[in-house]
Amino acid sequence: MNKGALEGLKVIDLTRALAGPFSSMLLADQGATVIKVEAPNGGDGTRKMPPFPPEITDREPYGGYFQSINRNKLSIVIDLKAESGKQVLKRLVKDADVLVENFRTGVMEGLDLSYETLADINPRLVYAAIRGFGDPRTGDSPYSSWPAYDVIAQAMGGMMSVTGLRGGEPLKVGPGVGDLIPGTLAAFGIMAAIFHANKTGEGQFLDVAMYDAVLSFSERIVPQYAYTGQVPSTEGNAHPSLCPFGVFACKDGWVSIACPGDNFWAILCKTMDREDMITDERYVHNWTRVEHMEEVIHIVTAWTTQYTKAELKQLLGGKIPFGPVHDAQDLFNDDHVKARNMLVEVEHPGADKPYAITNTPIHMTKTQGGVHTRAPLLGEHTDAVLAEAGFSESEIAQLRQDGAIE
Repeated sequence: MNKGALEGLKVIDLTRALAGPFSSMLLADQGATVIKVEAPNGGDGTRKMPPFPPEITDREPYGGYFQSINRNKLSIVIDLKAESGKQVLKRLVKDADVLVENFRTGVMEGLDLSYETLADINPRLVYAAIRGFGDPRTGDSPYSSWPAYDVIAQAMGGMMSVTGLRGGEPLKVGPGVGDLIPGTLAAFGIMAAIFHANKTGEGQFLDVAMYDAVLSFSERIVPQYAYTGQVPSTEGNAHPSLCPFGVFACKDGWVSIACPGDNFWAILCKTMDREDMITDERYVHNWTRVEHMEEVIHIVTAWTTQYTKAELKQLLGGKIPFGPVHDAQDLFNDDHVKARNMLVEVEHPGADKPYAITNTPIHMTKTQGGVHTRAPLLGEHTDAVLAEAGFSESEIAQLRQDGAIE
């Protein structure tokens, strides 16, 4: 079995919820050995989050949410508040390449497990932190002690300010991008730091603030304000500087059409039987269409509402940038998703059948990563991981008797 390009990379994963586990999942998908360290008495709280197979009524051992972002990982249970538990982690760190955590500022310092402490044990260690507002080591935010969730990052990072119906209230993006974006950037930062460590032998501390990450992905709002002095606001399904470029209603749902280029615009006009709009000075170029955006959107919508998504796919698919708005059921039935192996079924403990989760979108010709194993049971690999790290059977038994591990 191809284990991926990161085979041999050892990651100690102290994260929970979404941002951190998604980051370490990206590494695990590419073959890294990710050891998920969970606390006693239940572990990562997302184990209890729905959805669950219908035959599971006790929320054990985990739901589909936990499964989807913790596949390919090993789980061990360590009580990091116990002195013997701290010593277990320190021994694991000795030969680790990466440690990643997403606690609030000061938590690891309070446990005597700070970056500085662990770097003394392993100078090559890449220590990654994902926090709401960053870590004081890289810039002391006035909000550094504030807790944060996805919706907070979306709000403060600017993304929410341009999401929503034009002139309406701001809306959060449906998926938890306030977590997913920093998680993705942290994985990139980890790989950059590993590259440096492999050249120099030096590890380092890196952190990604959820606020910063969303701000960096808010794309055009910063240059729009910096260059024009205008504050961008909710944009609906249109684009402030491209037209037509958005979502249009049809008989049985919605489709996306993007024709800012005059060549694509001409094809759309011919398909709509409106060739007069190709040379009309109001619509001839993208910038003139932007000036007459409401008219353009009205005309295109009047045409799309005459057809179903399937009919519009036949008329426009492959000719201009076009796509139907897919719901989850559509994704399961789409030939692209099948051809790209983007959904993969995995065993779910306690269920009568396997269930689908999203596969890696990173396709490689030599070292293809992806989903290889289901998410772990709580503490499923404690003994194996500690034995691999050099703990004897008697040491493991004593640690368990002391309550330091489960």
